Amino acid sequence: MPAPEVVVTGLGATTPLGGDVPSTWTAALAGESGARTLDNDWSERYEIPVTFAATIKVSPAEVLSRPETKRMDPSTQYALVAAREAWADAGSPEVDGDRLGTVVSSGIGGIWTTLDGWDLLRERGARRMLPMTVPMLMPNSPTAYVSLELGARAGAHALVSACASGAEAIGYGVEMIRSGRADVVVAGGTEATIHPMPIAAFAASRTLSLRNDDPQGASRPYDVDRDGFVLGEGAGVVVLESAEHAAARGARVYARLAGVGLSSDAYHITSPDPDGRGQVAAMRRALEEAGATGRDVVHVNAHATSTKVGDLTETRSIRTLLGADADHVQLSATKSMTGHLLGGAGALETIFTIKAVAERLAPPTINVTNPDPELQVPLVRDTPAPLPAGDVVAVNNSFGFGGHNVALVVASV
Repeated sequence: MPAPEVVVTGLGATTPLGGDVPSTWTAALAGESGARTLDNDWSERYEIPVTFAATIKVSPAEVLSRPETKRMDPSTQYALVAAREAWADAGSPEVDGDRLGTVVSSGIGGIWTTLDGWDLLRERGARRMLPMTVPMLMPNSPTAYVSLELGARAGAHALVSACASGAEAIGYGVEMIRSGRADVVVAGGTEATIHPMPIAAFAASRTLSLRNDDPQGASRPYDVDRDGFVLGEGAGVVVLESAEHAAARGARVYARLAGVGLSSDAYHITSPDPDGRGQVAAMRRALEEAGATGRDVVHVNAHATSTKVGDLTETRSIRTLLGADADHVQLSATKSMTGHLLGGAGALETIFTIKAVAERLAPPTINVTNPDPELQVPLVRDTPAPLPAGDVVAVNNSFGFGGHNVALVVASV
């Protein structure tokens, strides 16, 4: 018996560009940047060389109740906001809880709770520690709260694979449906790390841009003058459903999640394998699973963090996989606008890929004023690019520290 086909019926997000998917997508198509100078004294107080980040556009306090915000780390708050939007967007499907699952991941987890808890312990002692500290800091807290919200009993999972976490969560949700464990899965990623310690740590690793005088122009994937990524925050969540279940309830379908490809580099803890073997393997597996070839691919949403090595490694991998067919691909690097959401990045960029396929419009890459001559694939710059009519296939790439490679194939319906 063939595995069920998996479709996307709901989308939800809260990001540096907007408090939901429509506002985020509109801002992305307009080429807006979510990067902002931070309104605090962290740089002076802690001697942090970076003074900006892509902060959340709409505070979850505007959406969630006060009791919810008090018992949840920001990473969980973002996930719940996005999950509620995705569930409503899917039409709040009626589904047996035993056939409903959640997979909501974070690359780092409740770091605000962890670090604030340590400060509280040092300054005021153990008696002042909050009883909810452990549930708040757990990296599985977002998926747990979403499962509680929806009554999901088929499984509540939280895969951790650094910056590939959100995409891998969606891939795992696909597998839950294909294996017969669930009919509907709410899947995605979230992150809330705009805190002085993570900023200082990423700056120490020399992966952050230092363009303090131009935050909105700082994320410059594929530009000769790129100098690192902009730290972002937020969440993206999708509702995945078996095609049969979606059809039975007359659900609106955005696209098919047709292929999932996973691999690991086993090369270096932070740097990608320069040969791109793992990236190529992940993309090839995803395309094979989707029954597609390079000629079918019209769009790639690249991982493209704006680092010197990573950007070109990825485009070489795409060229290696697609060969001459890569000349017909519209490549987008949306982190140029959103910043890097770490564990939330792959989920948000999957949503962008789904929207691109559904609306036949590839979002732009901004801030590329001097394209690197080694760029291997045609780049969508500054304004959206139309995608062809008919059956189309797009790929979303997500790669993470530790050598994690995830490729998702999104196909039209």
